[in-house]
Amino acid sequence: MSENEKDLLKLLVSGDKTVIQDLYIHQFPKIRSFILSNSGTVSDAEDIFQKALLQLIARYKVKAFVIEGSFSGYFYAVCRNLWRRELNKQKRIVTNDELIERNKEAEDMTMASLEQEKWELFQEKLAELSDNCKQLLQMFFKKIPYKEIVEKLGYNNDNVVRQRIFNCKSQLTKLIKKDTRFNQIKEL
Repeated sequence: MSENEKDLLKLLVSGDKTVIQDLYIHQFPKIRSFILSNSGTVSDAEDIFQKALLQLIARYKVKAFVIEGSFSGYFYAVCRNLWRRELNKQKRIVTNDELIERNKEAEDMTMASLEQEKWELFQEKLAELSDNCKQLLQMFFKKIPYKEIVEKLGYNNDNVVRQRIFNCKSQLTKLIKKDTRFNQIKEL
């Protein structure tokens, strides 16, 4: 991450209007495109973009953090996670004149922030694995068929790939559970 990107988060938290305008110009089109292609509207995209900005600012004010990788990629992931959470919430909400929606905005922001922390821990620990394990798990998470993994990575057969994926997932789980943040996140 460049020094400019590190300063970007601090400037965003300080309310720098130029940074916010720049984010709208450069980041919003990607977010809008993602949300429109995933059952959303422009209004949904605007809401998610705003929530993501507020979540970053609130989280940084509570505890300053450093974004590993690019700000653009990180921000996109935050928006993507917020939108997926919104879609899941819409599936559960029963619309009835007599019912009042129970989900409060503050609770939603807290849960979204918690999910982002879990995602960051997962990504950080995934990066600690061997290149082979990272490659295997990324293919596995993308639901690439075992036969295709065998061909691409030169394994003998599906069983070898299954065993290797199992071992890599076990290593990843151990790394995550050893991290002190795991218990903090788990308890919330």
